Amino acid sequence: MIRRREGAGRLQRGVIILPSAFTLGNLFLGMWAIVAAERGDLIWAAWFIVFAAITDNLDGRIARFTRTGSAFGSELDSLVDAISFGVAPAFLIYRGYFAEGWGWILPFAYLTAVVVRLARFNIQQGGHAKRLFIGLPSPVAGPMLATFYPFSQTSWFEANLGHLNLPPILAGLTIGVSVLMVSQVPYPAVPRVSLRTWTGRGHLAWMATGTALAITVPRYYFFPAMAGYACLGLARSVFLGLLDRLPDRDPLEDVADVEPEETRIVDYEELGREDVPGESAEGGRPGSLLGPRSGPRIEPLD
Repeated sequence: MIRRREGAGRLQRGVIILPSAFTLGNLFLGMWAIVAAERGDLIWAAWFIVFAAITDNLDGRIARFTRTGSAFGSELDSLVDAISFGVAPAFLIYRGYFAEGWGWILPFAYLTAVVVRLARFNIQQGGHAKRLFIGLPSPVAGPMLATFYPFSQTSWFEANLGHLNLPPILAGLTIGVSVLMVSQVPYPAVPRVSLRTWTGRGHLAWMATGTALAITVPRYYFFPAMAGYACLGLARSVFLGLLDRLPDRDPLEDVADVEPEETRIVDYEELGREDVPGESAEGGRPGSLLGPRSGPRIEPLD
């Protein structure tokens, strides 16, 4: 019996560590992307950021599946995301397009938007099940900016858009992504797949198609897919008029959502003298409306 308990304890500790191991794998890939960008290999730097996004999605699913989510894991995930989807993409676009003069200010603005979005996420949605994300998620924004470079190296892009001046285009894209991250635009979370309903089957077919394209033609798939996701959320909000609904309070204000205590006014004149605090005729406690005192009555000694 003792051996079983010790084995179960080791297994439980291993299950608890598993989501954090994936989170640290995310951090490793983010650091690898920075090293690759420093060495001038911008294409592999972009793919490492994409791999980090996949790992980030897996650690959350593993934590929910094993029911090992914790405040520590949530904080660790946010810190790692700031590196993998903030610092790494910012450094990549800096090395690729904005390395001269004061061009680094634009990647810094993007990095600022990432950390502000992560801080707001921890306040508003951290630790809760999510059907919608408020603002463009950083695991989408970072890979979208990173995969712009591999997409710009495709034969289709060079044949049709090769004459364009890319730094101004990427500057506008960076500003737009930064604004969407700190906006109030709702973005849907990854849908759940199921074989029981037609909707679940459709989600499964959509995810299978996306996975096949990501494996076979990654340079053509990732940037258009993520850019389409970003534009779809914005277009949906504009079409439904969601942007006209102002928030009840500042979304960046660190105030707990606690309902105020209800205050009730009691008119003792209408209750009768037997219920007035301090004048109970039934042996009730002075200053209370709870009725007679329970337990034995203790008479004072002479």
